[in-house]
Order: sequence, then C-alpha cells, then structure tokens
Amino acid sequence: MKLEKSGKGPLVREIRITPIAIVDPPLLNAAGLHAPYALRTIVELETEDGIVGISEIPGNEAIDEALREASNIIIGKDVYQLGKIQRELEAWFGKDSSQDRGDAPWDQRKLVHIFSALEVACLDIIGKITNRPVVDLLGGKMRDAVPFAAYLFFKYEGAGGKLGFSKDPAANGWAAARQEKAIDPEGIVAQARAMCQAYGFQSIKLKGGAFEPEVEVASMQALYQAFGEGVPLRFDPNAIWKPETALKYGKIMEPILEYLEDPVRGQDHMAWLRKMIQTPLATNMCTTSFDEIPASIALGSEDIILSDHHFWGGLRASMELSRVCTTFGRQLSMHSNSHLGISLAAMVHLGAALPDLPYALDTHYPWQSEEVITGGALEFQEGAVPVPSGPGLGVELDRSALATLHQQYLDCGLKIRNDEIEMQKVHPEWTFKKIRW
Repeated sequence: MKLEKSGKGPLVREIRITPIAIVDPPLLNAAGLHAPYALRTIVELETEDGIVGISEIPGNEAIDEALREASNIIIGKDVYQLGKIQRELEAWFGKDSSQDRGDAPWDQRKLVHIFSALEVACLDIIGKITNRPVVDLLGGKMRDAVPFAAYLFFKYEGAGGKLGFSKDPAANGWAAARQEKAIDPEGIVAQARAMCQAYGFQSIKLKGGAFEPEVEVASMQALYQAFGEGVPLRFDPNAIWKPETALKYGKIMEPILEYLEDPVRGQDHMAWLRKMIQTPLATNMCTTSFDEIPASIALGSEDIILSDHHFWGGLRASMELSRVCTTFGRQLSMHSNSHLGISLAAMVHLGAALPDLPYALDTHYPWQSEEVITGGALEFQEGAVPVPSGPGLGVELDRSALATLHQQYLDCGLKIRNDEIEMQKVHPEWTFKKIRW
C-alpha cells in the first residue's frame, strides 16, 4: 500500500470487540481460585483499505463496554497517531490512578487496558503496511528468541472448563500433568518436572500466597533440591505476608532464590524488607505505574519491576519503562496473566526489543489448552520463543477458533474475574484478605 500524498496513514474504519473464554485449571493464589474459564478480549482494527490489526487483553464486562465507548474515538483515526489517540482517550475516560489497580493480584485499571489493546492493534497494522515485525517498530531486535520461566501453581485436581475438578483420562504428557493436584512440595516438584520436560524451561517461578508459609517455603526448598543451583528459582506470595513473616522466610530462602516477588504489600514495607535481606525484590504490585516511580526511587522499594504491556499502557510505554529502570538502577522483567498467542507474540516482540533481559519472562501459556491464532500454539524451544518473523505481530486470527471461544464465553456465563467467589464454591467460609500470614 502507498501512503497518501498528504503523508497521512490509513484510517480506522471499524473496530471489532470479541470477548472469549478459555479453559483454565483450578489454580490457587492469594485471591482465591481460578474459575474454570479465564476471560480474554480480542480486538480487531480494520483500516479503510482492509488491513486488520489484532490484539488481546484480559477480559471483563466493564473493559469490553469501555472499548465499545472507545470506538467513538478510534474510528476515523490515523493508526500512526498513537499520541493523539492516547490523549483523546485520557480526555474521555480520565487517567487511571493507583487505587484503580485494586487489591487483588491482577490489575483492574481501565484506561491502560484500552490503550494497550488499541496500540498493539495499530502497531500490527503499521507492521503489515511497512512489511516489518513489531520488534522493529520498537527499536529493533536485540535477540532472536525470548526466554520464559516455568510458572508453577498450587492447584486442586482438575482440568477446568466443563471438566472442572475432574480429569480427562485420555490426556498424556503435560496435558495430563496439568490436571493433577499440587498442594504440597511433592506435587509442586512433579508439576515442575513435567512442565520443564514439555517446554524446556531453564528457570522456575512458583506462585504462592495460597497456603501457610511453611508449606510454600518447603516447596521452594524441594524445587532447589530437585533441580539444583543451576536452575534459577523465584517465588511470589502476592503481597499477602506480614513484614515479619517475609523477613523470617525471606532469610530462610536467601540461599536459593534468584528474586522474591511482592512478599509484602506497599512500597514502604517493600523498602523495609529490601534493607533486611540480600535477595533482590521484584514487584508487579507495589510499583505499577509511572506515577509511582518517584516514590519507588525515593524509598528504594524494589530491585526489579515486572512490566506488563497490558497494564503499563502498551509496548512503547514498556520500552520507556526500560529506560527509566536503567536510569535509576532497576532491572526489568515481565509479568504474565492467563493469555493466548496474540498476547504472547506481543510479549515476545517486546522482550526481543528490550536492551537488556537479565531474567526469563513470566508466562501462563502452558496452562492454556486452546488457541485463537492460526497454526495452533506458538512453539517453545529450550524454554524460549523465537521472534515471529512475519510483518506486524506475525500471528493471525483463526476465525473458526474465535467463534468457538466466543460461544464458550456466552455459554459459561462469566463476566468478570472473581477468585474469591470461586474459592467459596470449595470453602464456603473463605474470604480474601490483603494480608493473611
């Protein structure tokens, strides 16, 4: 396609917003229990000359409605004018605040979701126009493949979806292993062995906050015994520990951890703990926006910021964050939530463009058994995903799969994520507590 003489890029003719539900096993975390389905939203922008850009974000009814509102802004816009688009979105919706993030481990802000969805889709279009991958639009490829860590969970038995807490007896390999319960050190080690064998991961993360610290720390020690010092380990109790608990168990785990993620809640408590233990502290909960960085630097609340383009305002904002981190002596890695291949492709392009990548990135991808892109699941090679080579994101929608997963959304009845309600189906008296131990 040739640009018009005026120098304007293609204009957006249509936005399509498709909520989907994907099968999710009964995984445990500090906020409760994963529902049998995880919600995602697929966004398509189509230009006046028929070029389609796609993106994927965490789904819920409020964000989907906000995206429909945003159609009044994005329709007719030049896909290159992302700054103007963002300014108009902020004028319409208002800026997010740290309070909008919410107390749960996942981010509940609205504007960052909306803009990241539109930005990624616009970059996908621009890449298709210029015949360049998104990584080149972010500054160019610093590496050919992006490493990820095995992301372990305490979990109840079950496959999720229609099977719920039941298992598919025909499953084998990792598909069978991810159905098994893991509520103790033995179960976590078995889960780690199966996932690492299937994907070749070279480092391991355990999501905690589900059980008493003794059980979870024993599980980390069991992983160290099983995999040895050559496999980096990280642990995330989702800020549910009291400072004294974090100090006690942080000291115990000092010899075995690569980093400790969000052991306590808030920048003040993180800064206190950071002075008391040698293990680097990482966060996806106490420093989650550019507005919070000045206090983070003043307090010294963490060593590593875990970015997420869905929550930091897109891929370009995450590149800006990397420069801020370098300036102030922070390191940058990447957070994850339940996702499919469109989000993974965007994460890989970003991970490939970052100047430095000292830690393997997080991904929930092995926990998902369905896909919405053509060709099926993206391939991991020795724990890393090669950068897609095609223009834009390098992945395309499978429209038959999209229709199936949208129908699954309609059938399952879920409109918003609420892990507390799901946990109460198993333990009726259970309630979410921001700080539990």
